[in-house]
Amino acid sequence: MQLQQRLSNARKERGFTQEELAERANLTVRTIQRIETGDTIPRAYTIKAIAKALDLPFESLQGHNKEVVGSTDTDAAYTSHFLQLLVLSCFSYLLVPFVHFLLPLFLLRRRRNLPMTAIQFGRRLVNSQIYWQVGMILLFFMTLAWNLMVGKNNPSARISYLSPFFISYFINAVVIAVFWNKTRRWQFS
Repeated sequence: MQLQQRLSNARKERGFTQEELAERANLTVRTIQRIETGDTIPRAYTIKAIAKALDLPFESLQGHNKEVVGSTDTDAAYTSHFLQLLVLSCFSYLLVPFVHFLLPLFLLRRRRNLPMTAIQFGRRLVNSQIYWQVGMILLFFMTLAWNLMVGKNNPSARISYLSPFFISYFINAVVIAVFWNKTRRWQFS
């Protein structure tokens, strides 16, 4: 029997509605609904809260199949989900362009028990953001050098600083999109 069936049966045996169970477990009704329909796989602490609200042992809801987060069956899905979040955190370059790589680096270092392939993927992601940052700064210096060299003789040949800015931002958006696609297709083990 799957978790959603065990939860639904236990809730009905106790005579609780989804709203009552959600209130007793200090969760949202939507969370209970999504677990019972199988739309989500809850974390272990969510199962513990539900088990406590139903006055059941945690193991009775968890069962023998490993569908709770932290188990081997769903580790790949949650690792993939975490890495998608990590990739999306790289878009912080839109707000803080010079130190934005610190956010994904922080997230990667806080996450424990990741498979080695996921850690390597995260490191490549962070490195790509550092390389992008260095490349953007070099592009600005090259634009400055160009403007200084041709500026005195031919002011109309100067390059606006917005051009390298938008080019580098577009390139980074493409790099992040490539990493995003890898997280959606890659199975981590």
